[in-house]
Amino acid sequence: MNHSPSAFDELRFVDRQLLSAMRDGSSFTIGELTYALEVTATAIRQRIDRMLEVGLIAREKVVAGRGRPTFTYSLTVAGHRSTGANPVELADAMWQAILQIPDSCVRNDLLASVATRLGRQFASQMSLPASEDSLKNRLQRLSEMMTARHMESEVSLDGELPVLDMNVCPFPSLTDASSDRAMCRLEEQMISEAIGTPVHLSSCRLDGDPCCQFSASSKPKT
Repeated sequence: MNHSPSAFDELRFVDRQLLSAMRDGSSFTIGELTYALEVTATAIRQRIDRMLEVGLIAREKVVAGRGRPTFTYSLTVAGHRSTGANPVELADAMWQAILQIPDSCVRNDLLASVATRLGRQFASQMSLPASEDSLKNRLQRLSEMMTARHMESEVSLDGELPVLDMNVCPFPSLTDASSDRAMCRLEEQMISEAIGTPVHLSSCRLDGDPCCQFSASSKPKT
């Protein structure tokens, strides 16, 4: 089942305990988890049901002989991600390392590659029917996906064309306040890739504007 990134933020403490107990990659039975966490089998089943629902745990049937089949449980890829360390410090270190690459061509190519990868991830989840595939609807869908990832945004109109407004910087610790504005360019490229239409940063909070606004051209990318 698909789930939004916000599902991780809503995990109960007891659910996080269960996921942490399964981090080594093994498959576990109800009995093993009951012993490890020192709670009842009923409590374990309730937690597992919640984690199955949001796609953090997978279940596998095990048939041995003529007896009743049993089930084992293991973390999915999303489950492993939810139990990992906070990547903020790693992301900050990697970003600073990229900005310090002396060759501007190499640095810009790397930033463009990151932006393209992020944009394509959003584009792959766009899922708009042909009858609703318009620039405004693509921007609206992108805004919804970004907001679900704590990248608060909304769509407004600039004349006849829709624009994407970001009232709060999504990466405050990574924002490049220099004249280079590497993060701004990355966001431009990411959004352009995601919606299939070039955008440019028409206003920016770093310049004292009330919000960062990305304006789209009327011609789709080729």
